[in-house]
Amino acid sequence: METTLLDVKIHYEQIGDRGPCVLFLHGWGCSIRHFEPIMQAMADGYRLYAIDFPAHGQSGRPPVPWGVDDFARLTEAFIQERGIAPCNIVAHSFGGRVALKLSAAHPELVHRLVLTGCAGLKKEKTPEQQKKEAAYKRKKEWLNRMKSLPLLGAASQKLLHALQQKYGSADYNALDDEMKKTFVRVVSEDLRPCLEHIQAPTLLVWGEHDDATPLWMGKTMAQKIPDAGLVVFKGQDHFAYLREWPRFVTIVKAFLN
Repeated sequence: METTLLDVKIHYEQIGDRGPCVLFLHGWGCSIRHFEPIMQAMADGYRLYAIDFPAHGQSGRPPVPWGVDDFARLTEAFIQERGIAPCNIVAHSFGGRVALKLSAAHPELVHRLVLTGCAGLKKEKTPEQQKKEAAYKRKKEWLNRMKSLPLLGAASQKLLHALQQKYGSADYNALDDEMKKTFVRVVSEDLRPCLEHIQAPTLLVWGEHDDATPLWMGKTMAQKIPDAGLVVFKGQDHFAYLREWPRFVTIVKAFLN
């Protein structure tokens, strides 16, 4: 199914026609399909919705570079358009960023919140990391200036691309230039201030060996969100919810019921 929100074509799916409403928000570089086994397992007894965020899955691209606030506004618009407030939200990784922003700003829209491998917290950089970041910024600024010179422009562009490949994450390097601007806006924001404003009871599900959103993030959220509990899947990674989806479904159902 499709709708248009904030001037973006949005693809979404709906399964089930009775029971509590649950909205699924996927991670960066993912899509609705990453929640398919969970949604199929919960189809009896719930009204389930899932959206492809802009520039993901079958949805269109944002008209300009977006930040977390924009994705949260889009999710708010979807909830209002479908008339499903207050709904339960199940969110993974980047989807968790959006859920944190939405839940803190509009608690009336969220009944219960399930966050798995939720992104959004920034750890203070070590002196070595700060030095590397400063060096990258200096080199990038110099190469951007050199691009405008007729004889050095092409070579500077190649060097800039090599620099971005060296310092950028896999998610960043996979994007085109316009979406890189969105990605930088998203990952640059620390959502720690949102945590204390979340009123919805919150279940946190984490993989013990998650290296994308390390376990310290889940522990911090469990401490800072007023009504939150943390479940750790031993031996699992950033996609713990999907690798052990039957267990995840059992825990989510118990929490929502």
